[in-house]
Amino acid sequence: MADVKKSTSEGTEERGLRGKLKKVVLAYSGGLDTSVIVPWLRENYGCEVVCFTADVGQSIKELEGLEEKAKASGACQLVVKDLKEEFVRDYIFPCLRAGAIYERKHLLGTSMARPVIAKAMVDVAKEIGADAVAHGCTGKGNDQACVRFELTFFALDPKLDVVAPWREWDIRGREDAIEYAKKHNVPVPVTKKSIYSRDGNLWHLSHEGDVLEDPANEPKKDMYMLTVDPEDAPNQPEYVEIGIVSGLPVSVNGKELSPASLLTELNQIGGRHE
Repeated sequence: MADVKKSTSEGTEERGLRGKLKKVVLAYSGGLDTSVIVPWLRENYGCEVVCFTADVGQSIKELEGLEEKAKASGACQLVVKDLKEEFVRDYIFPCLRAGAIYERKHLLGTSMARPVIAKAMVDVAKEIGADAVAHGCTGKGNDQACVRFELTFFALDPKLDVVAPWREWDIRGREDAIEYAKKHNVPVPVTKKSIYSRDGNLWHLSHEGDVLEDPANEPKKDMYMLTVDPEDAPNQPEYVEIGIVSGLPVSVNGKELSPASLLTELNQIGGRHE
């Protein structure tokens, strides 16, 4: 019953933790929401905030300048873990072997990365002696990352408390978050909001928003980030030989590669022709 109480949408348990937490590990991307969460945690919980970023093969640009940004927002440190090999070996490959497809129609991508990120956060929390973890998932609509994160937290370390600001705070949208950032001198770059919401890792890059809200529309050219526009792909085919041992890919064109390196190589080849 304790775990059920922790995960209620009313945030009852979280509010009862105020003043009791000393150090919190925050899943940190460097975007607007997680940048604002740093000072919010310090203000409302009076705790140290350790930001955590997982490298699961997203764009290298997403990792640039994160430490400076995290500390400028009020974090005491940023921990970055390279999880690419573990992600491919222990999550992507097993999902492929199982033929895991959500509702038999949706290929998995984002969801495969959440458990490995949550596991690493629990490990970091143990390493630095944190008593709680936090995330910036809203839990609204199709955002089920909060469920994936929290179920992993509870399974691996039931004693860890979980703080989910979106269940507690008064911030209701981008404008509120920007105002909060200005009030607390949080450095948030002023850029035109992307028309797409994207999530990427070594396995995929997903998009939603803009013209994609109507399935009848064709994607725009600016959507192609991992691949070329099919119209710009070469007319000549490229043949690829993948070596398989015990049901797992181990080489590309005769070259043995680690799981993450192999997938990176295939992404580059496929990206030229997709």
